[in-house]
Amino acid sequence: MSPSVSCHMASAILAVAVLFLSSPLICSFQISPKARHSVRPIPQCTRSFSTPPSTTTDPLSASVATEGSNDPESSTSRLSVPLTFSDMIDAASKAINDAREAGKTRQIVRVLLPRDPTGSRLGTFAEGDANGYAQFSNAALVPPDETWQGGIMQLYRAAGATCREILRAISPNPGGLPPRTTEDVSVDPSGVDGMGLWTSESTSPSDDAACFVQPTIEITNAIESVHKQAGSKRLVFILNPQWRNVDDALDAASKVGGFFGSVASFLGGKGGALKRLNEMGFESTFTIEGYVCKGTDVRLMKRFDSDWAVFALNDMGDGYVSLGTSLERPTYQDVDEMMDEKGIALKYARDIGLADKL
Repeated sequence: MSPSVSCHMASAILAVAVLFLSSPLICSFQISPKARHSVRPIPQCTRSFSTPPSTTTDPLSASVATEGSNDPESSTSRLSVPLTFSDMIDAASKAINDAREAGKTRQIVRVLLPRDPTGSRLGTFAEGDANGYAQFSNAALVPPDETWQGGIMQLYRAAGATCREILRAISPNPGGLPPRTTEDVSVDPSGVDGMGLWTSESTSPSDDAACFVQPTIEITNAIESVHKQAGSKRLVFILNPQWRNVDDALDAASKVGGFFGSVASFLGGKGGALKRLNEMGFESTFTIEGYVCKGTDVRLMKRFDSDWAVFALNDMGDGYVSLGTSLERPTYQDVDEMMDEKGIALKYARDIGLADKL
């Protein structure tokens, strides 16, 4: 769709919204103050979520922590698609800790989620497992998309378990004791939007962390509240937010600001919420996304210190082939062109012998 058509569509939508909001029927309906503040407040942690006194950092350690952050090409070349749940947790937790050591304590993380390969065990990820990764040993890593039959709540069960393992992996565990993790679903006032706040409590308060799982733009106030409680040194990150990485017409209009930007935000544009998150310091530090192109599973990966890397699943299903890299997030069309340049044909053609195997 051309930019001019998109602009006309956005203008038309905003005009309808203005007429709708200015009608007597809508103006006569007022939301009561009680209804506006019906969301339960974030519960206080067992100890204050304030910033601990800063300590002197060893200059040598600081240089090691930031090594590679100034060399995106080197960092990109080391990216590889995890094939198991434990490998993905290791990759995500390493990126989170590397970013934290580089001074990034407000992070956005997007990962694949564990699901039974047959899709026949819906809901099993709601159950706790003392063996940690045991319940995911045979799980497939799947993008959080429309293929999940249980919808957003099934996604939350898998994302919550993933968050718990990430919190355990990024927290120091002297003596082999994992941190205490707590789940709070009061941030989801409807109870059906698949959101939660997970916190970890370690031996040292400075190692505590908080994670919002699958938040929507509607709970930006809750995110800001925890952001203020945590202070500048403690880690707060967002896992698999429900807003997309790409913009539609409303998203673009909501970033403009002013009256039309406010109306676009009211209609669902995410620009205003993302601006607030940017002001809090939130930035993407680790991303694995996936979709299908030419009948082939494609994975996009990026760390905070790397470029985007694109991979395609081979026809044996046991590994990924590098398609290329990009400074900006590659579009579907970019990935299609990368596959053409590599001579990768449609999967059905490869399956019946009309094209070379991948």
